[in-house]
Amino acid sequence: MTRFNSHRIPFAAALTLSLIVLFSTSTAAQSTKVEGLIKARNGDTMILQTSDSPNLVVLLTDSTQVGQVQGVLKARKKEMSMAALIPGLAVKVEGVYNDQKQSEAKSVSFKGNDLEQAESIQAGMHETKVEAQKQKEDLAKQQAALQQQQAELTEQQKKIAANKTAIDAAVARFGQLDDYYILDELTVNFGNGKTAVDPKYNPLLLSLAEKAKGVQGYVIEVKGYASAVGSVSLNQRLSEDRANKVTNILIQQAHIPLTRMLAPGAMGESHQVGNDKTAEGQAENRRVVVRVLQNKAIAGI
Repeated sequence: MTRFNSHRIPFAAALTLSLIVLFSTSTAAQSTKVEGLIKARNGDTMILQTSDSPNLVVLLTDSTQVGQVQGVLKARKKEMSMAALIPGLAVKVEGVYNDQKQSEAKSVSFKGNDLEQAESIQAGMHETKVEAQKQKEDLAKQQAALQQQQAELTEQQKKIAANKTAIDAAVARFGQLDDYYILDELTVNFGNGKTAVDPKYNPLLLSLAEKAKGVQGYVIEVKGYASAVGSVSLNQRLSEDRANKVTNILIQQAHIPLTRMLAPGAMGESHQVGNDKTAEGQAENRRVVVRVLQNKAIAGI
């Protein structure tokens, strides 16, 4: 009769425990979880500000899962497009570090109210800069009017005025939007209550897309608007549908990658450019504005 050796049990248990600890240590060394604020976005690359690093590079891939955490307990997650990953958004990234100490993201998640806050911040910064630019232009006109009233103008004053005109033109061409340069812009107008894109805009959109592909670090922003005719909720939906229609043309026909598209903005009745009391003004307000942007931080400009 073979006697059971009780001394083998502690040895086997210790060996199993050692293997588990070794496996766990190896897995932990490969994976990473970080939380931070998106500082900049360039297609498949994000710059993240965390408590440990002011400029953590996060790489996005086709397999990266993007989700919005929902529910009171934050237990549900809604699948989102990478276009939702905009500067100013607080995110949680799970992935692995590569040899360059960059985080290759397996998943990126964020809260719904954080996305709304990031969009509001971007819109607010843009409006502030637009207003500042308008005040600068108004001041320039006043100065020009005063100069015209002066009887004596020297040649040096004429050169200053000419240089100022050139500077203003450059600012208008490369107007700043947060951390981006606006390199190109196209406005697509719509009929009253319509969301279908007039075929005449297709070649213009394709041309804009081709020019964008030649820009280092480009992204494309699409924002839809509506006139103030009708209900606020209806106009909000119209602006969203119009932005989505134009975005589909850029993605499906111009073959712009999703990683190069910012989330389409539905601006509703906000930011009217025409007088809504007239038919002409209403037509101007029914629009989608497409912009080609270049991130200054990543492009190194």
